[in-house]
Amino acid sequence: MASTRELVTGVDFVPFSTQDLDQAMDFYGTKLGLRRSVHIPERQYAEFETGNVTLSIVVGEAMGIGHNVNRTAMALHVDDVAAARAVLEERGVQFHGDTLDTGVCHMAFFADPDGNALMLHHRYAPRTTET
Repeated sequence: MASTRELVTGVDFVPFSTQDLDQAMDFYGTKLGLRRSVHIPERQYAEFETGNVTLSIVVGEAMGIGHNVNRTAMALHVDDVAAARAVLEERGVQFHGDTLDTGVCHMAFFADPDGNALMLHHRYAPRTTET
């Protein structure tokens, strides 16, 4: 039997549910500044590129899967959390609390208009991994 490492080779996309596709497209495209790669209005979805993972924004109710909000924050990599946060705040994004310094990274938490949890993230200490 093959190991998981051999079976799974990456993440193709991460879905986020919305109740208002136009509002979500404005948020991900205009406020976050992500490039929209797909928009199919009649199928009620759009996709945005982060550089390494596609965010698939779907109207869950229209697709028959229901509207479910992701409450665990997806970490969006930025080079400078403070600078990125300032830009997003100027664009109307509201953050939850102060920027957190964990001793290895900076994190600033916010949500999209539907309440899907996101964070700005920058690791400044070397990563240690298991062998």
